[in-house]
Amino acid sequence: MTLSQKSRIAAFSHSCENGWTSMMEKIKIGVSACLLGENVRYDGGHQWDRYLTQTLGRYFEWVPVCPEVEYGLPVPREPMRLVGDPVAPRLVTTRSGIDHTAGMKAWAEEKLLSLAKESLCGFIFKSKSPSSGMTAVKVYGDAGIPSRQGIGIFAAAFMARFPLMPVEDDGRLHDPILRENFIERVFVSHRWQVMMGKEFKFKDLEIFHRDHKLLMMSHSTKHLTLLGRITANHENMPLSRAASEYRQILMAGLKLIATPKKQTNVLMHMLGYFKKHLTKDEKQELLEIIERYRQGALPLIVPVTMLAHYVRKFEESYLDGQIYLNPHPAELMLRNHS
Repeated sequence: MTLSQKSRIAAFSHSCENGWTSMMEKIKIGVSACLLGENVRYDGGHQWDRYLTQTLGRYFEWVPVCPEVEYGLPVPREPMRLVGDPVAPRLVTTRSGIDHTAGMKAWAEEKLLSLAKESLCGFIFKSKSPSSGMTAVKVYGDAGIPSRQGIGIFAAAFMARFPLMPVEDDGRLHDPILRENFIERVFVSHRWQVMMGKEFKFKDLEIFHRDHKLLMMSHSTKHLTLLGRITANHENMPLSRAASEYRQILMAGLKLIATPKKQTNVLMHMLGYFKKHLTKDEKQELLEIIERYRQGALPLIVPVTMLAHYVRKFEESYLDGQIYLNPHPAELMLRNHS
Protein backbone atom coordinates (compact mmCIF):
# COMPACT_ATOMS: atom_id res chain seq x y z
CA MET A 1 0.00 0.00 0.00
CA THR A 2 1.43 3.39 -0.94
CA LEU A 3 1.60 6.53 1.17
CA SER A 4 -1.28 8.13 -0.72
CA GLN A 5 -3.52 5.11 -0.15
CA LYS A 6 -2.69 5.12 3.55
CA SER A 7 -3.48 8.81 3.88
CA ARG A 8 -6.88 8.38 2.24
CA ILE A 9 -7.74 5.39 4.38
CA ALA A 10 -6.68 7.36 7.43
CA ALA A 11 -9.14 10.05 6.37
CA PHE A 12 -11.85 7.49 7.05
CA SER A 13 -10.30 6.61 10.45
CA HIS A 14 -8.71 3.39 9.29
CA SER A 15 -5.54 3.56 11.33
CA CYS A 16 -3.26 0.88 9.94
CA GLU A 17 0.18 -0.60 10.15
CA ASN A 18 1.13 -3.03 7.39
CA GLY A 19 -2.24 -2.78 5.64
CA TRP A 20 -5.39 -3.70 7.53
CA THR A 21 -3.91 -6.04 10.13
CA SER A 22 -3.61 -3.41 12.85
CA MET A 23 -6.96 -1.64 12.55
CA MET A 24 -7.52 0.13 15.86
CA GLU A 25 -11.28 -0.01 15.64
CA LYS A 26 -13.13 -3.21 14.76
CA ILE A 27 -16.26 -3.05 12.64
CA LYS A 28 -19.48 -3.88 14.47
CA ILE A 29 -21.40 -6.78 12.95
CA GLY A 30 -24.57 -8.37 14.28
CA VAL A 31 -24.57 -12.17 14.39
CA SER A 32 -26.74 -15.05 15.48
CA ALA A 33 -25.36 -15.94 18.90
CA CYS A 34 -25.18 -19.69 18.26
CA LEU A 35 -22.59 -19.06 15.53
CA LEU A 36 -20.21 -17.72 18.20
CA GLY A 37 -20.47 -20.96 20.16
CA GLU A 38 -23.12 -19.86 22.63
CA ASN A 39 -25.35 -22.74 23.80
CA VAL A 40 -28.66 -21.14 22.89
CA ARG A 41 -30.17 -23.51 20.33
CA TYR A 42 -33.39 -25.42 20.99
CA ASP A 43 -31.42 -28.59 21.81
CA GLY A 44 -29.06 -26.79 24.20
CA GLY A 45 -26.20 -26.78 21.70
CA HIS A 46 -24.55 -24.29 19.38
CA GLN A 47 -23.39 -23.93 15.78
CA TRP A 48 -19.92 -22.48 16.34
CA ASP A 49 -18.46 -21.12 13.11
CA ARG A 50 -14.67 -21.01 13.30
CA TYR A 51 -14.36 -18.79 10.22
CA LEU A 52 -16.40 -16.10 11.93
CA THR A 53 -14.65 -16.24 15.28
CA GLN A 54 -11.07 -17.02 14.25
CA THR A 55 -10.79 -15.20 10.91
CA LEU A 56 -13.39 -12.45 10.63
CA GLY A 57 -13.13 -11.86 14.37
CA ARG A 58 -9.77 -10.19 13.77
CA TYR A 59 -11.61 -7.33 12.08
CA PHE A 60 -15.19 -7.52 13.34
CA GLU A 61 -16.67 -6.82 16.76
CA TRP A 62 -19.61 -9.17 17.17
CA VAL A 63 -22.98 -8.07 18.51
CA PRO A 64 -24.67 -11.43 19.25
CA VAL A 65 -28.44 -11.88 19.04
CA CYS A 66 -30.54 -14.96 19.79
CA PRO A 67 -34.17 -14.05 19.04
CA GLU A 68 -35.71 -17.08 20.68
CA VAL A 69 -33.80 -16.84 23.98
CA GLU A 70 -34.02 -13.04 24.18
CA TYR A 71 -37.73 -13.29 23.44
CA GLY A 72 -37.99 -15.40 26.59
CA LEU A 73 -37.89 -19.06 25.61
CA PRO A 74 -35.79 -21.51 27.66
CA VAL A 75 -32.78 -23.64 26.70
CA PRO A 76 -33.43 -26.37 25.79
CA ARG A 77 -36.93 -25.81 24.36
CA GLU A 78 -39.49 -27.30 22.04
CA PRO A 79 -38.43 -26.67 18.44
CA MET A 80 -40.43 -24.29 16.25
CA ARG A 81 -41.14 -23.96 12.55
CA LEU A 82 -42.79 -21.62 10.09
CA VAL A 83 -46.26 -22.59 8.87
CA GLY A 84 -48.90 -21.19 6.53
CA ASP A 85 -48.35 -18.57 3.83
CA PRO A 86 -44.64 -18.15 2.93
CA VAL A 87 -45.26 -14.42 2.47
CA ALA A 88 -46.59 -14.03 6.02
CA PRO A 89 -45.78 -17.25 7.91
CA ARG A 90 -46.57 -18.02 11.53
CA LEU A 91 -44.00 -19.24 14.06
CA VAL A 92 -45.37 -22.22 15.99
CA THR A 93 -43.96 -25.00 18.16
CA THR A 94 -43.78 -28.36 16.41
CA ARG A 95 -45.62 -30.53 18.98
CA SER A 96 -47.81 -28.31 21.12
CA GLY A 97 -48.69 -25.91 18.31
CA ILE A 98 -48.16 -22.76 20.40
CA ASP A 99 -48.13 -19.69 18.14
CA HIS A 100 -45.26 -17.32 18.98
CA THR A 101 -45.65 -15.08 15.92
CA ALA A 102 -47.09 -11.99 17.61
CA GLY A 103 -44.76 -12.25 20.59
CA MET A 104 -41.66 -12.64 18.42
CA LYS A 105 -42.65 -9.69 16.22
CA ALA A 106 -43.25 -7.49 19.25
CA TRP A 107 -39.87 -8.46 20.73
CA ALA A 108 -38.16 -7.88 17.34
CA GLU A 109 -39.61 -4.38 17.13
CA GLU A 110 -38.05 -3.47 20.47
CA LYS A 111 -34.77 -5.23 19.68
CA LEU A 112 -34.38 -3.33 16.43
CA LEU A 113 -34.63 -0.04 18.30
CA SER A 114 -31.61 -1.02 20.40
CA LEU A 115 -29.68 -2.42 17.42
CA ALA A 116 -30.19 0.89 15.60
CA LYS A 117 -27.93 2.46 18.24
CA GLU A 118 -25.12 -0.07 17.72
CA SER A 119 -23.77 1.41 14.46
CA LEU A 120 -23.80 -2.01 12.80
CA CYS A 121 -22.26 -2.40 9.36
CA GLY A 122 -23.76 -5.82 8.67
CA PHE A 123 -25.45 -8.92 10.07
CA ILE A 124 -24.77 -12.66 9.72
CA PHE A 125 -27.85 -14.83 10.31
CA LYS A 126 -28.19 -18.52 11.12
CA SER A 127 -29.30 -20.30 7.98
CA LYS A 128 -32.58 -22.28 7.95
CA SER A 129 -33.67 -20.87 11.32
CA PRO A 130 -37.41 -20.09 11.64
CA SER A 131 -36.47 -16.94 13.53
CA SER A 132 -33.15 -15.95 11.94
CA GLY A 133 -32.96 -17.54 8.49
CA MET A 134 -32.71 -14.83 5.82
CA THR A 135 -33.64 -16.98 2.83
CA ALA A 136 -34.94 -20.42 1.81
CA VAL A 137 -36.39 -21.25 5.25
CA LYS A 138 -38.87 -24.14 5.29
CA VAL A 139 -42.53 -23.11 5.54
CA TYR A 140 -44.99 -25.93 6.16
CA GLY A 141 -48.35 -25.81 4.40
CA ASP A 142 -51.65 -27.41 5.42
CA ALA A 143 -50.61 -30.75 3.94
CA GLY A 144 -47.42 -30.74 6.00
CA ILE A 145 -45.22 -30.43 2.92
CA PRO A 146 -42.57 -27.70 3.30
CA SER A 147 -41.50 -25.16 0.72
CA ARG A 148 -38.20 -23.31 0.99
CA GLN A 149 -39.65 -19.87 0.40
CA GLY A 150 -39.67 -18.45 3.92
CA ILE A 151 -37.73 -15.86 5.87
CA GLY A 152 -37.28 -16.09 9.64
CA ILE A 153 -39.48 -13.76 11.68
CA PHE A 154 -36.60 -11.75 13.15
CA ALA A 155 -34.54 -11.77 9.95
CA ALA A 156 -37.50 -10.42 7.97
CA ALA A 157 -38.05 -7.63 10.49
CA PHE A 158 -34.34 -6.77 10.52
CA MET A 159 -34.04 -6.54 6.74
CA ALA A 160 -37.19 -4.43 6.53
CA ARG A 161 -35.82 -2.04 9.18
CA PHE A 162 -32.29 -1.85 7.68
CA PRO A 163 -32.79 -2.43 3.93
CA LEU A 164 -29.36 -1.07 2.95
CA MET A 165 -27.32 -3.02 5.49
CA PRO A 166 -25.22 -5.94 4.17
CA VAL A 167 -26.63 -9.26 5.40
CA GLU A 168 -25.71 -12.90 4.84
CA ASP A 169 -26.13 -16.26 6.54
CA ASP A 170 -23.51 -18.74 7.64
CA GLY A 171 -24.42 -21.22 4.92
CA ARG A 172 -24.11 -18.79 2.03
CA LEU A 173 -20.78 -17.53 3.38
CA HIS A 174 -19.28 -20.88 2.38
CA ASP A 175 -19.60 -19.68 -1.22
CA PRO A 176 -16.37 -17.69 -1.90
CA ILE A 177 -18.12 -15.32 -4.32
CA LEU A 178 -20.94 -14.47 -1.90
CA ARG A 179 -18.45 -14.23 0.96
CA GLU A 180 -16.30 -11.72 -0.90
CA ASN A 181 -19.33 -9.69 -1.93
CA PHE A 182 -20.66 -9.50 1.63
CA ILE A 183 -17.35 -8.57 3.26
CA GLU A 184 -16.62 -5.99 0.59
CA ARG A 185 -20.00 -4.35 1.26
CA VAL A 186 -19.30 -4.38 4.99
CA PHE A 187 -16.05 -2.46 4.55
CA VAL A 188 -17.71 0.04 2.19
CA SER A 189 -20.50 0.51 4.73
CA HIS A 190 -17.93 1.16 7.44
CA ARG A 191 -16.11 3.75 5.34
CA TRP A 192 -19.44 5.43 4.64
CA GLN A 193 -20.41 5.37 8.31
CA VAL A 194 -17.11 6.91 9.39
CA MET A 195 -17.42 9.63 6.74
CA MET A 196 -20.95 10.50 7.88
CA GLY A 197 -19.88 10.51 11.51
CA LYS A 198 -17.76 13.61 11.13
CA GLU A 199 -18.65 17.10 9.91
CA PHE A 200 -19.88 15.87 6.55
CA LYS A 201 -19.48 18.17 3.54
CA PHE A 202 -20.16 17.63 -0.12
CA LYS A 203 -16.43 17.54 -0.77
CA ASP A 204 -16.33 14.36 1.33
CA LEU A 205 -18.90 12.73 -0.95
CA GLU A 206 -16.90 13.73 -4.01
CA ILE A 207 -13.75 12.18 -2.55
CA PHE A 208 -15.65 9.03 -1.54
CA HIS A 209 -17.04 8.74 -5.05
CA ARG A 210 -13.66 9.27 -6.68
CA ASP A 211 -11.97 6.63 -4.55
CA HIS A 212 -14.72 4.02 -5.07
CA LYS A 213 -15.19 4.47 -8.82
CA LEU A 214 -13.36 1.35 -9.97
CA LEU A 215 -14.85 -0.73 -7.19
CA MET A 216 -18.34 0.24 -8.32
CA MET A 217 -17.36 -0.31 -11.95
CA SER A 218 -16.56 -3.92 -11.07
CA HIS A 219 -20.16 -4.35 -9.92
CA SER A 220 -22.28 -2.13 -12.17
CA THR A 221 -21.42 0.58 -14.69
CA LYS A 222 -25.09 1.59 -14.63
CA HIS A 223 -24.99 2.35 -10.92
CA LEU A 224 -21.63 4.11 -11.32
CA THR A 225 -23.21 6.44 -13.87
CA LEU A 226 -26.12 7.20 -11.54
CA LEU A 227 -23.73 7.97 -8.69
CA GLY A 228 -21.72 10.24 -10.95
CA ARG A 229 -24.85 12.25 -11.75
CA ILE A 230 -25.46 12.88 -8.07
CA THR A 231 -21.95 14.18 -7.43
CA ALA A 232 -22.03 16.27 -10.62
CA ASN A 233 -25.38 17.92 -9.83
CA HIS A 234 -25.06 18.55 -6.12
CA GLU A 235 -26.00 22.20 -6.44
CA ASN A 236 -29.54 21.15 -7.40
CA MET A 237 -30.32 19.23 -4.21
CA PRO A 238 -29.72 19.48 -0.45
CA LEU A 239 -26.68 17.65 0.86
CA SER A 240 -28.77 15.32 3.01
CA ARG A 241 -30.84 14.24 0.02
CA ALA A 242 -27.75 13.76 -2.13
CA ALA A 243 -26.16 11.57 0.54
CA SER A 244 -29.34 9.53 1.01
CA GLU A 245 -29.81 8.88 -2.71
CA TYR A 246 -26.12 8.17 -3.16
CA ARG A 247 -26.10 5.53 -0.41
CA GLN A 248 -29.19 3.78 -1.78
CA ILE A 249 -27.67 3.49 -5.26
CA LEU A 250 -24.24 2.60 -3.85
CA MET A 251 -25.49 -0.35 -1.81
CA ALA A 252 -27.86 -1.56 -4.53
CA GLY A 253 -25.00 -1.61 -7.03
CA LEU A 254 -22.58 -3.37 -4.71
CA LYS A 255 -25.06 -6.21 -4.17
CA LEU A 256 -24.60 -7.16 -7.82
CA ILE A 257 -21.89 -9.78 -8.19
CA ALA A 258 -18.58 -8.62 -9.65
CA THR A 259 -18.27 -11.22 -12.41
CA PRO A 260 -15.02 -12.04 -14.25
CA LYS A 261 -16.35 -10.13 -17.25
CA LYS A 262 -16.93 -7.00 -15.16
CA GLN A 263 -13.59 -7.38 -13.37
CA THR A 264 -11.82 -7.75 -16.71
CA ASN A 265 -13.37 -4.49 -17.84
CA VAL A 266 -11.89 -2.75 -14.78
CA LEU A 267 -8.49 -4.37 -15.26
CA MET A 268 -8.35 -3.29 -18.90
CA HIS A 269 -9.42 0.21 -17.87
CA MET A 270 -6.51 0.34 -15.43
CA LEU A 271 -4.12 -1.01 -18.01
CA GLY A 272 -4.94 2.00 -20.17
CA TYR A 273 -3.24 4.28 -17.66
CA PHE A 274 0.11 2.63 -18.39
CA LYS A 275 0.11 2.54 -22.19
CA LYS A 276 2.88 5.16 -22.29
CA HIS A 277 4.94 3.50 -19.57
CA LEU A 278 5.00 -0.22 -20.30
CA THR A 279 7.23 -1.88 -22.83
CA LYS A 280 5.64 -4.01 -25.51
CA ASP A 281 6.60 -7.18 -23.62
CA GLU A 282 5.30 -5.87 -20.28
CA LYS A 283 1.99 -4.93 -21.84
CA GLN A 284 1.67 -8.31 -23.53
CA GLU A 285 2.46 -10.12 -20.30
CA LEU A 286 -0.22 -8.17 -18.43
CA LEU A 287 -2.76 -8.75 -21.21
CA GLU A 288 -2.09 -12.49 -21.05
CA ILE A 289 -2.51 -12.54 -17.27
CA ILE A 290 -5.80 -10.64 -17.50
CA GLU A 291 -7.05 -13.03 -20.16
CA ARG A 292 -6.09 -16.06 -18.10
CA TYR A 293 -8.03 -14.57 -15.21
CA ARG A 294 -11.05 -14.01 -17.45
CA GLN A 295 -10.91 -17.65 -18.51
CA GLY A 296 -10.77 -18.83 -14.90
CA ALA A 297 -7.17 -20.04 -14.98
CA LEU A 298 -5.90 -17.45 -12.48
CA PRO A 299 -7.44 -15.79 -9.41
CA LEU A 300 -8.17 -12.07 -9.45
CA ILE A 301 -5.37 -11.35 -6.99
CA VAL A 302 -2.75 -12.03 -9.70
CA PRO A 303 -3.61 -9.26 -12.20
CA VAL A 304 -4.55 -6.88 -9.36
CA THR A 305 -1.14 -7.40 -7.71
CA MET A 306 0.67 -6.76 -10.96
CA LEU A 307 -1.32 -3.61 -11.62
CA ALA A 308 -0.70 -2.41 -8.07
CA HIS A 309 3.02 -2.88 -8.73
CA TYR A 310 2.82 -0.59 -11.76
CA VAL A 311 0.77 1.94 -9.80
CA ARG A 312 3.64 2.22 -7.32
CA LYS A 313 6.38 2.07 -9.91
CA PHE A 314 4.95 4.82 -12.12
CA GLU A 315 3.32 6.78 -9.28
CA GLU A 316 -0.09 6.85 -10.95
CA SER A 317 -1.91 9.15 -8.52
CA TYR A 318 -5.52 8.46 -9.57
CA LEU A 319 -5.20 4.69 -9.40
CA ASP A 320 -3.13 5.03 -6.24
CA GLY A 321 -6.21 6.17 -4.35
CA GLN A 322 -8.64 3.58 -5.68
CA ILE A 323 -10.23 1.40 -3.00
CA TYR A 324 -10.49 -1.30 -5.67
CA LEU A 325 -6.82 -2.17 -5.15
CA ASN A 326 -7.30 -2.76 -1.43
CA PRO A 327 -11.04 -3.10 -0.59
CA HIS A 328 -10.55 -5.45 2.37
CA PRO A 329 -7.69 -7.07 4.29
CA ALA A 330 -5.42 -9.14 2.05
CA GLU A 331 -5.12 -11.66 4.89
CA LEU A 332 -8.72 -12.72 4.22
CA MET A 333 -7.61 -13.91 0.75
CA LEU A 334 -11.00 -13.08 -0.74
CA ARG A 335 -9.54 -12.57 -4.20
CA ASN A 336 -7.58 -15.79 -4.20
CA HIS A 337 -10.37 -17.98 -5.61
CA SER A 338 -10.63 -18.55 -9.35
